[in-house]
Amino acid sequence: MSFQTFHPPVRTLMGPGPSDVHPRLSEALGRPTIGHLDPEFIRLMDDIKQLLQYAFCTQNELTIPVSAPGSAGMETCFVNLVEPGDKVIICRNGVFGMRMIENVERSGGEAVVVEDDWGQAVDPQKLEDALKAHPAAKLVGFVHAETSTGARSDAETLCKLAAKYDCLSIVDTVTSLAGIPVEVDRWGADAVYSGTQKCLSCTPGLSPVTFSPAAVEKIRNRKSKVHSWFLDLNLVMGYWGEGAKRAYHHTAPINALYALHESLVMLHEEGLENAWARHATMHQALRAGLETMGINFLVDGASRLPQLNAVFIPEGVDDAAVRSQLLNRFNLEIGAGLGEFAGKVWRIGLMGYSARAENILLCLSSLAAVLGAQANGDEAIQAALRQLEN
Repeated sequence: MSFQTFHPPVRTLMGPGPSDVHPRLSEALGRPTIGHLDPEFIRLMDDIKQLLQYAFCTQNELTIPVSAPGSAGMETCFVNLVEPGDKVIICRNGVFGMRMIENVERSGGEAVVVEDDWGQAVDPQKLEDALKAHPAAKLVGFVHAETSTGARSDAETLCKLAAKYDCLSIVDTVTSLAGIPVEVDRWGADAVYSGTQKCLSCTPGLSPVTFSPAAVEKIRNRKSKVHSWFLDLNLVMGYWGEGAKRAYHHTAPINALYALHESLVMLHEEGLENAWARHATMHQALRAGLETMGINFLVDGASRLPQLNAVFIPEGVDDAAVRSQLLNRFNLEIGAGLGEFAGKVWRIGLMGYSARAENILLCLSSLAAVLGAQANGDEAIQAALRQLEN
């Protein structure tokens, strides 16, 4: 048996993540590896903390990247803040709210579920009703940008409701960070986690998190040990603390952090508000083209994410066959539906470096080629170009 070097195909990534990685990040990944306690690497860690504070719009001291993907960021929040017997209200309107419930239960807590239809934003009134009905609740969890449907919830209102009833808030911003406003301090959010492979356009494998002073106080005053040694922030804080003196906890993914730093530098160069505006502009162009093709959106305009576009598959079209042709003929990846929307919707991502005009035109022209004459491909491209010229 013989093995050869793996050379992946060059794809255009327009699914729900990962997104296209900018060449600057690829170059950063290839820089020389140094030690995780090297003074130069510690200086880089301090830069990453400050840049993440910028991205999250927060002054929280405990703002770090967890050395694992976004799911580990979620687990970090729950295992550190939920103690056995704690009652936690979870707002579920898609797949990732379901994962929050699983985390509560595995941490020994009791999940109180507030249900909303998939494709809808979380209803603040339902949350307030649950908070009134469960005065012993200690935490509220919800997904800001539900990746399974492309629905956006009102994070500020939900966080303020949690605070009104003396609950800490846990917020999933995996798909929203750097794509739409994530303003942790203004929201009053307490524990927020994200991922690097979506609108930051970094490689998968790291999870930015940030914790308010109130959340840190709860973590430091737990009655029981955190169930996960690796994710115990009481230990991790010693490594990601201030200054040159760091307590060894684990060997950080050094080169992956080079890439995260570069992505955050690029975000800072572009400016947060400009990044948000770019995602919105690209969404309008893609929307114009898709609607010209007769392809409609799952989520209404008021709650729709610009960076994750869930659209109904036209009647009579074979979902898997289209996605396979896009991948094999055009090296273009779009996402399938999840859960109750499997086989009914496509999820088209416009995240980070993927949110650019040439990707939109490739997506529209490729879809038109696969779907045939009924797709109105030329008209769709012209509709998108008109939006891009505005």
